[in-house]
Amino acid sequence: MKPIDFLAIGDIVTEPFIRLTDAHVEEMKDAEGKQLCMRFGDKIPYEYAVLAVAVGNASNAAVSASRLGLSSSLRAYVGDDRYGPECIAKLVEEGVDTSLMVTEPGKNTNYHYVLWYGSERTILVKHEDYTYTVPELSESPAWVYLSSLSENSLPYHEALVSFLEKHPTTKLAFQPGTFQMKLGKEKLSALYTRSALFFCNKEEAMRILGTKSTDMGSLLEDMRALGPETVVITDGREGAYAYDGIRKMHVPMYPDARAPFERTGAGDSFASTVAAALSLGKTLEEALLWGPINSMSVVQEVGAQAGLLTREKLEQYLAYAPPEYKITDIA
Repeated sequence: MKPIDFLAIGDIVTEPFIRLTDAHVEEMKDAEGKQLCMRFGDKIPYEYAVLAVAVGNASNAAVSASRLGLSSSLRAYVGDDRYGPECIAKLVEEGVDTSLMVTEPGKNTNYHYVLWYGSERTILVKHEDYTYTVPELSESPAWVYLSSLSENSLPYHEALVSFLEKHPTTKLAFQPGTFQMKLGKEKLSALYTRSALFFCNKEEAMRILGTKSTDMGSLLEDMRALGPETVVITDGREGAYAYDGIRKMHVPMYPDARAPFERTGAGDSFASTVAAALSLGKTLEEALLWGPINSMSVVQEVGAQAGLLTREKLEQYLAYAPPEYKITDIA
């Protein structure tokens, strides 16, 4: 096995995207946010469906890194059903090394449902309980990219800490998923401390920190105080912010006159592209300029992977970026 530039670890999923038209969105009365509303107990027509194979945060990151030219591998689990081989075949097609994938007998492959309305989506999720174990590697990967795992994965996270101790030169990029955030920063403190790069969005940062403050400068400082060397927080149309202990930076969205078609994977593409760019030797400032370009491309396609760019195509967008697309400092 050749040396790995980018090892993604997390769950892999098959997701049918169901395009809804007969629905509407309402503000929630007793909580923040909105709710997708459809008639209860009725037969509701849908426009069409698209099946996305071998997706999920970590799988999306592995494909992103592969398209950008890195030696990319994925450690994830599938079941011995029909969807497991389909996921592995898709990864092979994308140039992702699958030698660290595990097929667990008697288990199902993760299968989620995406209700797609307008440019937004609501995902019905169910993570299978796999018997997670860490891979045995003779050589240290340059980067490990850790993301979404199931609710039973705390022992796996603890084993991953030991794995990283055996590979001290490996840099960790951590993009926690829903269940990892539910575990809490205390239980995963060793991974926060070990992270060279940490990603979340603004609302997730507030949830992790248990704060109502929306001040981005404070959120960056408080998240970095948990241990990561560099923290990156995305904020939707406001772009993204990063703090490495020295400089607080802002990068805007890459300008695109087109409205988003389907937003799934925008965050994954941004985070994985920044990590991949750093693995390719780019500075943090350069890497931050790469991330929004892939996000811009991904939201024009269905699913998290169809719009992922090659390095050549991404650098073309960067070369033709308008003058206002640049890094600025924040207080």
